[in-house]
Amino acid sequence: MIYPVNPQTVAKYRQAFAPSRAKADPTDAHTLVELVLKHKEKLTAWQPSSAQLRALQQLVENRRMLVGEKVRLTNRIIAALKSYYPQVLEWFEDKDTQVFCEFLTRYPDLKAAQAAPKEELEQFFKSNHVVQAKTIKHRLEQIQQGVVLTTDAGIVEPFQLLVRALIAQLQVLLPTIATFDAKIEAVFAAHPDGALFAALPGAEPHLAPRLPVAFGEERSRYATAQDLLRYSGIAPVKESSGQKSWVHWRWSCPKFLRQTFVEWAQQSRPYSFWAEAFYQMQRQKGETHQAAIRSLAFKWIRIVFRCWQERQPYDEVKYLMSLKRKGSPLVQNLVLAEETIRSKIK
Repeated sequence: MIYPVNPQTVAKYRQAFAPSRAKADPTDAHTLVELVLKHKEKLTAWQPSSAQLRALQQLVENRRMLVGEKVRLTNRIIAALKSYYPQVLEWFEDKDTQVFCEFLTRYPDLKAAQAAPKEELEQFFKSNHVVQAKTIKHRLEQIQQGVVLTTDAGIVEPFQLLVRALIAQLQVLLPTIATFDAKIEAVFAAHPDGALFAALPGAEPHLAPRLPVAFGEERSRYATAQDLLRYSGIAPVKESSGQKSWVHWRWSCPKFLRQTFVEWAQQSRPYSFWAEAFYQMQRQKGETHQAAIRSLAFKWIRIVFRCWQERQPYDEVKYLMSLKRKGSPLVQNLVLAEETIRSKIK
C-alpha cells in the first residue's frame, strides 16, 4: 500500500520533536516511517484511478493550459495592434479565431487592407462564413474610412514583426485545442460517470469532463461531502483561540480542482433557477461576486456529492420540489418556481 503524506505534515511532525528546525533527508525518511507506523489510521491509502480517468485528467488539465496560452497570445496581439493598426480590432469581435489570424496575415496594416480590391475583401468574408451583405458592407466602409494611426517605421515595423510571430503561434494553437476538445469529448462520453456529470446545469461542453476528474472514481475516498469541500479548497478554514474566531481562505488545495468547481458554479447560474436565486441572495447580504460564487460552489458540491454516491443524475425539478416542501427562501416566489418546473417537464 502507498500512503500519500503532505510535506507540511512531515515538516510539522519533525518540528514537534526538533524545534531548532534542523533538517536532513535521513531524518525525514525516519519521520515518514514513524508517521505510517504510528498514525496509519489518519492516513488514506492511495488508490490509482483507471487509465481512462487518468487520461481524461491529463487531457482537461493540458487543454486548460493551452487555453491560457491562447488568451496570453491574443492579449499580446491586441496590445501590439493598438500601437499601429487599432482599426482591425473593431472589424472582428473575436480575436482568437483563424479568420482573424488569416486577415492579419493577408493585410498586415491598414494600407494593405485599403489597397485590396473590394471584390477580394467580399470574397474573403464570405469564405469565412460572413454571409450578411449588410455586415460585409459595413466592414468595407470601415476599412475605406480608416485613418492610419502612425507611419513611424520605428513603431510599425517592429510591431508588425511581433504580430506576425504571435499570429503564427496562435494559428498552430487553435487547431490543437480543437483536437483536444474532440479527444476529451470521446473519452468523457465513454466514461461510466459521463452521463451523470453531463446532466449538470451549465456543465457542458468544457466543464462537464472536468467534474469526474474532480470527484474521482473511488466513492469511498470521501466519507462526507465536507471532506471533498475541504480537499478542493472550497470550504474555508475556521480558526479560534480563546474568545476569538476567524475564517480565512484555504491555501493548501489542488488549484485546478478548486478552479473547476468555481467556474462551473458561475456557469450554472443561467441554467438553474435556484442557483441564480442563491447567488442573488448572497449578493444582497453584501458578499462580493467571488465570495457568492464560492458559496454557490459549496452548495453545489453537497448536492452533486449525493448524486455521485447514489449514481443518480441531478434532477432540477426534483430539487426545486424539495426546496418548496422545506419552505426554502430560494423558492419564495412559488409562481415563478412552478413555471420553471412546468417548462422543464415539457
